[in-house]
Amino acid sequence: MFLAIIVLYFYFSNSCNLVHYGHAIESPQYTVVHSESDFEVRLYTESSWMSAPVLGTTSFDFKESTKDDFHRLYEYIHGGNLNSSHIVMTAPVLTSINSSSSSGSDYFVRFYIPAKYGGNPPQPNPELNVQLVKWKSHCIAVRKFTGFANDDEINKEIEALVNSLNKQKSGKAAILEDKSYYSVAQYNASHHLSGRLNEVWINVSGFTAEGCPNYQGNY
Repeated sequence: MFLAIIVLYFYFSNSCNLVHYGHAIESPQYTVVHSESDFEVRLYTESSWMSAPVLGTTSFDFKESTKDDFHRLYEYIHGGNLNSSHIVMTAPVLTSINSSSSSGSDYFVRFYIPAKYGGNPPQPNPELNVQLVKWKSHCIAVRKFTGFANDDEINKEIEALVNSLNKQKSGKAAILEDKSYYSVAQYNASHHLSGRLNEVWINVSGFTAEGCPNYQGNY
């Protein structure tokens, strides 16, 4: 429900071109460096994200945490910043999950900052508890899935992606940065009942021959 209220946007093509009331929605830039039937590896350029955390929760699931966090990001892009600026909607809505937190699972919902800000967007109002995160260029393994994202479906898709990665490179496992840390990208408003697109993302560094930088760390 929360995404339906916030923005009307939909997936337009396999290259992640999106439209919003007839205008293209900006997304982080990437190049596909490796492709298989069930996943691909993308080399993303440097990017900036506004991140809203829910840390160490055992009571919230993916849906509740995404809703809670994105509410603060929605306020930020609709004037909840020191400039009282309105920032255009981007895609995807990204929920990063650290499932190995000692106090439960950590969730971080992220909004991609348009490139025109050069990594220096308006500062958020302090009470929103959101912060700017800058990503270096790095590679992400991506698996697409349809329907509505929920914990059971996400767990199944992440397991399938990890299994596929471990079979690659002529029997040599791809190097997963941390399989307990992954992200879910959502490209559709919640009222879109068909033709939905979601993705699970996990950082990899086992594709250096394809141009992936050897960088370790969570994003």
